[in-house]
Amino acid sequence: MPRRVLISDALSPAAVAIFKDRGVEVDFQPALGKDKEKLAAIIKDFDGLAIRSATKVTAEILENASRLKVIGRAGIGVDNVDIPAATAKGVIVMNTPFGNSITTAEHAIALMFALARQIPAADASTQAGKWEKNRFMGLEITGKVMGVIGCGNIGAIVASRAIGLHMHVIAYDPFLSPEKARDLDVEKVDLDDLLARADVITLHTPLTPQTKHILSAESLAKTKKGVRIINCARGGLVDEAALRALLDSGHVGGAAFDVFVKEPATENPLFGHPNVVCTPHLGASTNEAQENVALQIAEQMSDYLTRGAISNAVNFPSISAEEAPKLRPFIALADHLGSFGGQTVDSGVKKVTIIYEGAVAQLKTKALTASVVAGLLRPLLADVSVVSAPAVAKERGVVVDEVIRASDGDYESLITLIVETETHERRISGTVFHAGKPRIISVNGIEVDAVVAPVMIYVSNDDKPGFVGRFTSILGAAGLNIATFALGRDREGGSAVALIAVDGAVPDEVLADIRAAPGVREVKALHFTPA
Repeated sequence: MPRRVLISDALSPAAVAIFKDRGVEVDFQPALGKDKEKLAAIIKDFDGLAIRSATKVTAEILENASRLKVIGRAGIGVDNVDIPAATAKGVIVMNTPFGNSITTAEHAIALMFALARQIPAADASTQAGKWEKNRFMGLEITGKVMGVIGCGNIGAIVASRAIGLHMHVIAYDPFLSPEKARDLDVEKVDLDDLLARADVITLHTPLTPQTKHILSAESLAKTKKGVRIINCARGGLVDEAALRALLDSGHVGGAAFDVFVKEPATENPLFGHPNVVCTPHLGASTNEAQENVALQIAEQMSDYLTRGAISNAVNFPSISAEEAPKLRPFIALADHLGSFGGQTVDSGVKKVTIIYEGAVAQLKTKALTASVVAGLLRPLLADVSVVSAPAVAKERGVVVDEVIRASDGDYESLITLIVETETHERRISGTVFHAGKPRIISVNGIEVDAVVAPVMIYVSNDDKPGFVGRFTSILGAAGLNIATFALGRDREGGSAVALIAVDGAVPDEVLADIRAAPGVREVKALHFTPA
C-alpha cells in the first residue's frame, strides 16, 4: 500500500511535488486545519500529516489516527501538537528548527532601524502633509553597543549583521563558550553588564521558566538611559507593563516588538506610545522562509515514510525499531542525568563528558549522548530535542566528548556525566537495574542510591548530626510529604548529599529555609519527566 500524506495547512506546490516525486500520495486540503471534526474523521486514512500553525493536533484527533506514523510541522514551534499524546501513539513529530533563522534575524535588524530613525511615525506624519523635519531626531547606529540576550542560531546571525553595521556586540548566553564568542567576534558578558552597557538590547532566547521576564522591572531599571529594546523572540521575555512605565518616564528610549504575551494582540500596554514600533508576529513572514520550511518538511517526511530516516524529530532519537527496546530505559536515564546537570549548573557550560561503562557501551551511544545533552540544555532552551541538542551545543561552543570503557565496578552498566562550567565541575552517575528504573547512584563522587522521581530536592551539606531532623521538620511544617530519602557521604564529618523525592511542588520559601539551615552548601528543586 502506498504511503499517504494529508496536508491540512497551506504548503507550496513545490513541497507537494517533493512528496509525489518520492512516491508518496498527497491529499492537499489547505483549509482543513480549521475544521477539527473533519480532520478527526479522515485522519485514520493517512500515514503522515503535514501542518503549519493553523492545525491543532490534539489527543482527540490522535485517537482516530490508527495509521499515522509522522507529523511534520513546517516551522519551529510545535505548541499546536500534543507531543505526549503523539509519542504515546508512536507518532514521530518533526519540525524545521532552522528554516526561519535568517528571516527572523533580518526582522530584528529592520525593527532596530525603524526604531532608531522613527520611520513609522515619520512616515505617518509626512503622508499626513505635516513635514515635521525637526521632530524626528534619530539615533546613529554606527559605534553603538548592541546587547544580544541569547546568542544561538538567530542571535548569532543578528550579531553578525550588527558587526557589519560597525556596532560593538556584547552577548549574554549561559551556553556560549568564550571560544565560540571569539569566533563570532562578540564579547561575552553577564546580564548585569549587558544591561548597563547596551544602547540596543535584542532578545533571541526561548520562553522558559528561567527566561520569563528576563527583562523584569528590576532588570529594566539597570539599563542604560535611552536604551532601545527589541523583541522578535517570544512574548513574556519582557515585563510589558514595567517597560511601558519606563518608556513613560523617559528612561527607556524606545521599544520594537514583534511578539506579545497575548496573541493576537488587539490591546497591549505598549500600544499607543510614540516611541514604540509593533508588528504582528512577522519574524518568519517572508516568501523565502515559508518556502524553505515547506520544502524541508516535505523532504524529511518523505525520507521517513520511504526509507525510515528520522530528521529533526522532537520526541524520538534516530534509532531503529530493533534497537529501541534495549535503548529505551537508558535513554530515560541519560535524559535524567542531563536534566540533573542542567538544573544545577549556575554558569556557562564549557565541556560535557559522558562516560559509558559496561554493557551500555555496546549500545548506540550517540542516541544516548543526544539524550544527555538535550536534558542538560532543556532547562534554559525549551525547544531542544534529542535530535537538535548536539547541533545546539556545537552552535554554542559546548564541547561534547564520549568515553567508552569496559566495566570495572559493581554495575553491569554505568553512565557518568561530567559537566565543566566556567566556575566548577559537576559529576553525576546512574544506572538501570533489571526492573528498568533509572537510578542516580553517585553525585560529585559521593555514593547515593536514588530512584528518579518527578519532583526531588537535592541538598549538599556538611556531615553533621541533626541535619536530617532539621530538614524533615522544614518539609513537615510546609506540608510536603517525603516519598523516598537517599543519603550519602564521602567520610564521617566530611561532605554529604541527599536526594529526596517529594509529593508535590517545592515552594521557594521552603528552599530558602533549607538553604538557611546550618551546614547546607547547596539546595535545588529538581523536576524530571517520568520514564
